[in-house]
Amino acid sequence: MVLCINFCSIAQDSPKINRTLRLGFNYGYGTQQNFPFNSTDYTYDVQFYKLQINYGLKGKRKWKLELNIEPSIYTAEHQLLNIYYVQPKFGNDYLDKRVLFAKHKQFNEYVLNTGLLLRHNTFKQLDTYVLGSIGPMISNTETERLVKGFAFSDIIALGISYEVKSIFLDLRFSIRHVSNATIKLPNSGHNSANMEIGFSFQL
Repeated sequence: MVLCINFCSIAQDSPKINRTLRLGFNYGYGTQQNFPFNSTDYTYDVQFYKLQINYGLKGKRKWKLELNIEPSIYTAEHQLLNIYYVQPKFGNDYLDKRVLFAKHKQFNEYVLNTGLLLRHNTFKQLDTYVLGSIGPMISNTETERLVKGFAFSDIIALGISYEVKSIFLDLRFSIRHVSNATIKLPNSGHNSANMEIGFSFQL
């Protein structure tokens, strides 16, 4: 009886939780050859497709905290520009690797990013938000900056969404870094500044 009373008291004092679930789809494009990166050592361009799942965790007045899950496929194009980036530390065959890595490459990255999205209802139908997420990734090609296979995808994003008849139209700018936490070498990783658009709807 005492436990029940205590539980009810805690539940009443807790912030109201907004248990909403939204499903959507985003498309985007990104490149390393833009601010804030623009390294002269390599090119890295990506196009990507995301399934977007947002689950409301907490809501208070105009603020909402959401769990964000994004299974994604990235198609990347990469080329080493500065062959002297490949040094003897890459192995006794580093001269051969210079030739190999200098070739233009196209490959896929399969990603599952998970993070938190903090949303603010700025105007009646317009939300602004900030997103931070991280997740496992599999790449099917090695470059001079990242070994083939397992890595992590880290994303920080700013966005706006506009509601039209229960459909949210989304525009987002993000910065992304992929690397593998020095599990294997090389591990300098790839960077990109990205723009994406999409839509979502509440289930």
